[in-house]
Amino acid sequence: MMKYQFRKYNPKYKVFYQKEKVKLKKILPKDVNIEHIGSTAVPRLGGKGIVDILIGINKKDLLNIKNILQKHKYSFPIGGDKKRLYVEKDYRYKGQTRRVHLQIVPKNSKEWNNPIKIREHLKKDKNKARKYAELKKKAVKISKGKGKIYKNYKKSFLNKLK
Repeated sequence: MMKYQFRKYNPKYKVFYQKEKVKLKKILPKDVNIEHIGSTAVPRLGGKGIVDILIGINKKDLLNIKNILQKHKYSFPIGGDKKRLYVEKDYRYKGQTRRVHLQIVPKNSKEWNNPIKIREHLKKDKNKARKYAELKKKAVKISKGKGKIYKNYKKSFLNKLK
């Protein structure tokens, strides 16, 4: 899958998210929170086409959740830091690879709240969403597949939305 390629928004992203949420609800503890975030959660935005899912957990449950996800073939780790764990899973869909990223963070932390604030801001402000889409297109060209460059190029814009 070409990770850093800009794709137009597709309404099926919402369907992919809902299907993944159902799967996650079946395997994870009942008290986790699950939210659709990122570009695929904002109609008309466009982006890399990766469905980003935020999972809010109690810190004490991290090891248990990590073990459950590994058992269900999620790739560990693809990134993160002390406050956030990133994992992914690829699916085949109509001859293409569809990727899901999970961000596992403590509930009610800034790592939980900020992505939701950004999503809601972009849903409400179509002009900002349009500007962000243009910025993402430039970020794809400039980064040439390098994730750190891609993320840094978008960082100041996103920080203003928190």
